[in-house]
Amino acid sequence: MSTVKETVEVEVPVRIAYNQWTQFEEFPNFMEGVEEVRQLDDLHNHWTTKIGGVRREFDTEIVDQLPDERITWRTISGDTQQKGVVSFQRLDDTRTRVHLVMDVEPSGAAEKTADMAGVIDRRVKGDMHRFKEYIEQRGGETGAWRGRIKPV
Repeated sequence: MSTVKETVEVEVPVRIAYNQWTQFEEFPNFMEGVEEVRQLDDLHNHWTTKIGGVRREFDTEIVDQLPDERITWRTISGDTQQKGVVSFQRLDDTRTRVHLVMDVEPSGAAEKTADMAGVIDRRVKGDMHRFKEYIEQRGGETGAWRGRIKPV
């Protein structure tokens, strides 16, 4: 399993950064290789990705969510195994630090080779920088979900 970590500082208040991250169906706008994310309910999302010509579908479950602080998830189906947490730290009234830690278990020879070459690490880090550009250019969120999900 590979661990990817990346931190970006965004020029928006913590509430806006967090709210935008809860809009999972918007992820294809800044995540490379993500074709679609369908939110099934408050806890579950269905993902379709195409990376290196390989299409994958999998489901994720949010296991912990605290508004303006963190969102933790894990895969629950499909041949992609991952888990992670994205956290939000208020720096001041107009700036937020967004920190992502994600564990990914590559499946298949192509993904394992890409992981060893650092492709997964670079892609996730690129996604974080594209999130920064996306939210700063918008200046506001496209929606919000402020519910609390507590770990079981």
